[in-house]
Amino acid sequence: MTIKIEVFDPAMCCSTGVCGPSIDPALIRFAADLEWLGEQGVEVERHNLSQDPAAFAAQPLVTQVIEVQGIESLPAVLVGGAIKSSGAYPSRAQLAAWAGVPVGVSAKPTIDKGGCGCGPKGCC
Repeated sequence: MTIKIEVFDPAMCCSTGVCGPSIDPALIRFAADLEWLGEQGVEVERHNLSQDPAAFAAQPLVTQVIEVQGIESLPAVLVGGAIKSSGAYPSRAQLAAWAGVPVGVSAKPTIDKGGCGCGPKGCC
């Protein structure tokens, strides 16, 4: 059985937040960690509030967390349909433990400098 990890991100200018002139290092790390999980055979879905609000509306656990804790509860991470974390991006070790895969060797984070539709002055 494959574990499914779903990430519900706050509103960002692109799907991962890894775009524009000033990139949060936590987002770079997290994007690399999710890519690594996918390489390990884990099903990963990521939803951005500004680009995929329907996914938020369709997930009652996420809407409940937002209603109770506010927008600061994002990102919310669901593993197998249960909320595992909210309000901060989990580490690779946490993601690996939840998915049941060994951490192994760290992959170097990469930045996609054009795949999110950003213009030369940053996010659109």
